[in-house]
Amino acid sequence: MTTIPYAPSGAEALLDRLRRRRRIALAIPALLLVYLGYVVLAFDIPGLAQRARMENAAILLSDFLSHKVHVTRDNRSGAVSAAVEGEAKGRYPDGSYPDWVRVQGAVTTIDLGAGHVVTYDPAGARYVVPGYGTIDIAPEGGGLRLTAPLPLPDWISATDNRVSVTTAQGRFAYTRAKVETFRYFPGWELFFFTLDSPFHGKGPLELAGLVLWGERVDPARANIAAMAGDFWFNPMWRHGDVAWAIFETMLMAILGTFGAAVLSLPLAFLAARGVNPLGPARFALRRVFDFVRGVDGLIWTIILSRAWGPGPMTGALAILITDMGSFGKTFSEAVENIDEKQVEGIRSTGANGVQRARFGMLPQILPVLLSQVLYALESNTRSATVVGAIVGGGIGLLLTQAIQTQKDWEEVCYYMVLIVLMVMAMDSLSGWLRRKLIKGA
Repeated sequence: MTTIPYAPSGAEALLDRLRRRRRIALAIPALLLVYLGYVVLAFDIPGLAQRARMENAAILLSDFLSHKVHVTRDNRSGAVSAAVEGEAKGRYPDGSYPDWVRVQGAVTTIDLGAGHVVTYDPAGARYVVPGYGTIDIAPEGGGLRLTAPLPLPDWISATDNRVSVTTAQGRFAYTRAKVETFRYFPGWELFFFTLDSPFHGKGPLELAGLVLWGERVDPARANIAAMAGDFWFNPMWRHGDVAWAIFETMLMAILGTFGAAVLSLPLAFLAARGVNPLGPARFALRRVFDFVRGVDGLIWTIILSRAWGPGPMTGALAILITDMGSFGKTFSEAVENIDEKQVEGIRSTGANGVQRARFGMLPQILPVLLSQVLYALESNTRSATVVGAIVGGGIGLLLTQAIQTQKDWEEVCYYMVLIVLMVMAMDSLSGWLRRKLIKGA
């Protein structure tokens, strides 16, 4: 008996294909949903949302845009001082205080506004909070005695050795060694001139008058030169050091990017098919490009800083090594995709290999190379900030130092603004160069 195999009709085969495509179309979204579910569980996203404290984010944002003045009493000597951000460089001269602080003998009264008043006296300190009452702290034995209406609200933190109060008007902290009150104000105080500068506290019109017709504050130099000097050498904001750090960051990006481009160009010709007939040599060069490109730039930064020590030059070398792999790959691919007719025309004149590369290949790939290098320069300007934080150079170092202090958040904001402006400037410069060099516009 002869068995005849069943052959589905054309309509049935079409239906089978449609069913398979439908199953595939449903399977892909299902797999994506399963993967996203795994991500939610693996990274504990629900727990992360629960642990998020938006009030801390609000405090951090306010610290970005404000400054605080510390009014401190040494409980051992009784000396009272006031300083912007608690820094010695922002300290008010001895015997001088803000207008909301009044010192009469051993009693200091601090008006925080809205009825909030703090008083230091020989018996201890008191904080009057409208709508709540008086918080009284006094040393007793080896600790502190707190007297306040019960139950204590969550904005009062009290232990045997420390009492802290945080309200909308300011903060207050009492320990055995000192008592300190913080009052917040909007803006970056002492950004232009510190308290010891003769130009501090003067408005724009007063400063303009001093520049145009006012008597010299310093007989040895003009007022505008004195203003520029006080601003540039501001000990709190260090504008001169910040400008140098920005220059170092840009220098790291420029040296690393263009150094990698110069070194990668001849290697790219050696790794290109049609230029180098030795297959093993091309393969080895391409694997070198893969290796240096495969290791992240931050890893190279750490390795080089261990080998040669910290510094901006180490950061530039890390960028150079990383970009050599990327440029080597992209440049060699550009060489392999050139129009051979132009090279054949140069060869017909009797030109050697170097001349064929110079006049037949390089003019074709130069626009592509310049475009890739300029785009890399934009990216490396941002990367140089992170690299500088590791190797100790540029604006990245200053940003890291400001973050580590956990108190200079207005400086963190200042450096972040400068970094954004630097990146914008480099992007504009890169775009202008690209138009001039590639399009000829």
